[in-house]
Amino acid sequence: MATEGHHLSSFNAKSLEGTSSFHVGIVISEWNADITHALAQGAMDVFTQAGITSIERISVPGSFELPLAAQQLFMKHPELDGVLVIGNVIQGETKHFDFVCQGLTQGVMDVMLKFNKPVSFCVLTDLTKQQSLDRSGGKHGNKGVECAVALLQMIKLQK
Repeated sequence: MATEGHHLSSFNAKSLEGTSSFHVGIVISEWNADITHALAQGAMDVFTQAGITSIERISVPGSFELPLAAQQLFMKHPELDGVLVIGNVIQGETKHFDFVCQGLTQGVMDVMLKFNKPVSFCVLTDLTKQQSLDRSGGKHGNKGVECAVALLQMIKLQK
């Protein structure tokens, strides 16, 4: 696996320069809350380090609902520069995993293109819960950190 043995959440703090005035949204799935809340904490740590205080934060029941909530945030708060969606889908014994991941991914892309604003995809789609724990503050770092940094970089790119 590509991330095995690697801690991937390191970033250059200079990449956060000039981002304190950004207005961001964050949508968090409550399904697998132990994982999604850890991812959200990683993202919030980045936003705090960047000096961002204008944050719209909402929760949704599951990952499949993330695209609609991101769209609603953009509609309710047109001043938003970008949105971070956080979820976790763990593969089970049925094809449900495939359908949720496919619809979620396409939905997020559709929202990003519809509003011409970045939506950072912080959705862990792992085979086991342990893999998700390893990527939400465990031995591979915290994807919430990485996705928050990516969101800020994309907003900077657009500005």
